[in-house]
Amino acid sequence: MRSGTDRLRHAITFELLGLMLCVPLASGVTAQPLLHTGVLALVLSLLATGWNYLYNLLVDTLMLRHLGRLEKRWGERVWHALGFEGGLLLVTLPLVAWWMEISLWQALLLDLGFALFYLIYAFFYNLAYDRLFPLPAH
Repeated sequence: MRSGTDRLRHAITFELLGLMLCVPLASGVTAQPLLHTGVLALVLSLLATGWNYLYNLLVDTLMLRHLGRLEKRWGERVWHALGFEGGLLLVTLPLVAWWMEISLWQALLLDLGFALFYLIYAFFYNLAYDRLFPLPAH
């Protein structure tokens, strides 16, 4: 299982790289100032970082308990990314609607667009992270 330090490195680097990619994209898509989208992105990033830590701890615990391993197969990586984004979407939707002063429906469409971005990003980020920082032997 990964150490707390490793999980922290994983979560922080995921969010920092994600912000560098996402804030300019969000500003362009919404035609909102970079600062406005940047503040929202930072708050969402803090929420996502906490969720990332908890979610990955839960997934690793369940995988070890039920499968006897931590290594994810391709299909498990897909479910891992979908579960992460789905859980995060439930929390962020009302916040996005309020901050952007848009309806929940518009916020859902916007959030789904960025969830798709982060879904793909999370899949490849986690694959790269596991290659750069392999799991310790258990």
